[in-house]
Amino acid sequence: MESIKQKAAGIVVGICCLLCGCSKAEPAAPQQPAEPPPKQTDTGEHSTPTQPQKEKDYIQWVEFNCDEALLKKASEADINTQGRISWITLLAYSVAKNWGNVDKPCLEYVDECRARLEAGESEAVFSKELKLFDYYKEAYTAVLGGFLGIRADESYGICAYSPIAEGFYFSHYKDFGASRTYGFSRPHKGNDLMGSVGTPIIAVEGGYVEALGWNTYGGWRVGIRSADKKRYYYYAHLRKGHPFPADLKEGDTVRAGQVIGYLGQTGYSTTPDTNNITTPHLHFGMQLIFDESQKDAVSEIWIDVYSIIEWLNQNRSEVKYDKNAKEYYRVSVP
Repeated sequence: MESIKQKAAGIVVGICCLLCGCSKAEPAAPQQPAEPPPKQTDTGEHSTPTQPQKEKDYIQWVEFNCDEALLKKASEADINTQGRISWITLLAYSVAKNWGNVDKPCLEYVDECRARLEAGESEAVFSKELKLFDYYKEAYTAVLGGFLGIRADESYGICAYSPIAEGFYFSHYKDFGASRTYGFSRPHKGNDLMGSVGTPIIAVEGGYVEALGWNTYGGWRVGIRSADKKRYYYYAHLRKGHPFPADLKEGDTVRAGQVIGYLGQTGYSTTPDTNNITTPHLHFGMQLIFDESQKDAVSEIWIDVYSIIEWLNQNRSEVKYDKNAKEYYRVSVP
């Protein structure tokens, strides 16, 4: 029997397809072969995709389509109330009430939700009133759970950082889902940030280094898992010859704002340290993990991070260059 969260996810995706005129009425997860062959996943590990355990109940699909304006409005309400009103609750309420459609009414629903919470209403009321509220609350917690909180200077605010260091130019556009053909045909599962070779790459959130090294598709890459294990950050196409700080290794704990690599153009090769990417850029991706069976599987959940990067542009990590070590280091992390 299909779980409530699976049904909710299906409803949301189906509505989004009807709204955008998509030809597929039900964009379900890709069909899984009976005996899937070993493959090199986006995290760079050779593994056989695993099937989710049917008896478990967890989210299997998320389409993150909150734009920068919605993120900004909700986060400002959270920060202005010192976390008393959760921006994740505001986002879940507004998108659930609008049935997955993110447009102008969602901004108005943020105000409506805030007013109701300040009047003393509880989230339990929203759960009964809005069928998709619980689904969006869990999904958006997985996406944004570590982004606001108490910072090192004891102020309350944004704890996450742009993946590009302060003072370094980059450009990007909405390219999630675009076609990629090297090796095999597939959709693009991240956002490409174009910049200069050697630009310091920053840990968006703290966590631990789960993968580090060469990947046939991503070149030199770093994979960082958030402390709550819900998010896997993928930073790829790092610099030839010197892709990461010399002392960075798998298993290391990293802090938000820390330099974890340098922008480059490596990848698309089975030979390590090869530049086969035409335009220097950082491929930045975020995978959501509600159950460990989803980590390296056909059913991986990668979301569109374009609006998140736009929103994070207001909080960029300041770095300095050490000539002796030939490395960039963060100046401070508020």
